[in-house]
Amino acid sequence: MALEIERRFLIKNNNWKEFINKKIYIEQGYLSKSLDGWIIRIRLTGKNSKIALKKHIKGFTNFEFEYSIPRSEAETIMSNLSNTIKKDRFFLEIEKKSWIIDCFKENNYPLEIAEIELSNEEEDLLLPSFISKEITGLTHYSNFSLANNPFSEWKEDFLTTFKSN
Repeated sequence: MALEIERRFLIKNNNWKEFINKKIYIEQGYLSKSLDGWIIRIRLTGKNSKIALKKHIKGFTNFEFEYSIPRSEAETIMSNLSNTIKKDRFFLEIEKKSWIIDCFKENNYPLEIAEIELSNEEEDLLLPSFISKEITGLTHYSNFSLANNPFSEWKEDFLTTFKSN
């Protein structure tokens, strides 16, 4: 069974940049219309293209099934979607843990989110100095939500909370 156990955080400074060991550009779009049930995503990264099915189970654990599909088919699907996001993804290694930083583009700029996948929900985690507020489980920060309600369109009360962290 494909399980993803992931925690997500806002970032408070650029200290993470010293740990970068890889960068990719991602475009992704959603075929799903709601966060209820399964989320179906198309993702283009470099020469790779995948379709993923994701469903929240509990806490910060999700089912996640991902399959490669022909690039031409992925591009056709993406060209017919309006709810898409673009981001640079940076891969870091800190204290023998693999972190990901997503720096969103266009309507979701300047949002930056750190993610770490864990082996279980109880795993101990030391937070690096660049971590701010935990946003695990806050659905308005999900990629699906950002594709449908971009960060640049958030109401002032959300932005005030974001800027204070």
